[in-house]
Amino acid sequence: MANVEKDAITGTETTGHEWDGIKELNTPLPKWWLYTFYACILFAIGYWILYPSWPTLHGHWQGLLHYTSRGAFAQDQLKQKAERSVWTDKISSKTVDEIAADPELLNYSIAAGHSIFANNCAPCHGTNGSGNKNFPILADDDWLWGGTLDAIYTTVQYGIRAKNDNTRSDSMPNFGTDEILTPTEINDAAEYVLSLSGKQTDPAAAKKGETVFADNCAACHGDKGQGTHELGAPRLSDGIWLYSGAKSAIVSQITHPKLGVMPAWTGRLSNVEIKEAAVYVHSLGGGQ
Repeated sequence: MANVEKDAITGTETTGHEWDGIKELNTPLPKWWLYTFYACILFAIGYWILYPSWPTLHGHWQGLLHYTSRGAFAQDQLKQKAERSVWTDKISSKTVDEIAADPELLNYSIAAGHSIFANNCAPCHGTNGSGNKNFPILADDDWLWGGTLDAIYTTVQYGIRAKNDNTRSDSMPNFGTDEILTPTEINDAAEYVLSLSGKQTDPAAAKKGETVFADNCAACHGDKGQGTHELGAPRLSDGIWLYSGAKSAIVSQITHPKLGVMPAWTGRLSNVEIKEAAVYVHSLGGGQ
């Protein structure tokens, strides 16, 4: 048996390795560390056997438990759907007005609608319906196509000027580009429109524009610019503008109007989700 060298100070055997006079001690690993290491190896082997792990020539080892993260997600979805069905079945069988009349259904629909709105509507209409440039605010009381529960529900279902047979599609004529009005008449009409909210800059032109407005615009916007929900014609007397209330913007809108588009959510969302979204929008504060 070879002679074993021991360190004179600690009495520990050396490995025989030495660097610049410093000798390496053969200190054993702590038993707790070794047992933990062995336990990790056993755990890893068990995991490899029970769950998907190693690649094979034709895919990967499926594991004895046949677990997949997609399968677990699908099961979780089914569980949530079953839990929600207590509410969604009731919502499915009721009108939006009946949902609003039931405090429990109303609270549930608002909570669910908030999530649906955040995922589908907020990119255009802003967080909590605060609006974006060229997209209406949904938290005020100014509605293009009506702010009742049923009107909002219809709008969400079929959209505005969308690819749907039931969509709302009334539009405004191109008074300028189609030469229905002259540039002077358009200017006068813009002054009159501004006067409806007390902002005209040329009273004489506004006076002449009143006749132009009565002959060409009042049929949709109302004789006092109060708007018509059935036609999506905005109110012009409240100082709320979708495309800016500057005179140049009004002239541009009369000459060649911008026409907003909203997709029909039928087919994209379930009827229950559409009802929940409509109830949530109505709850934002501006519902009629």
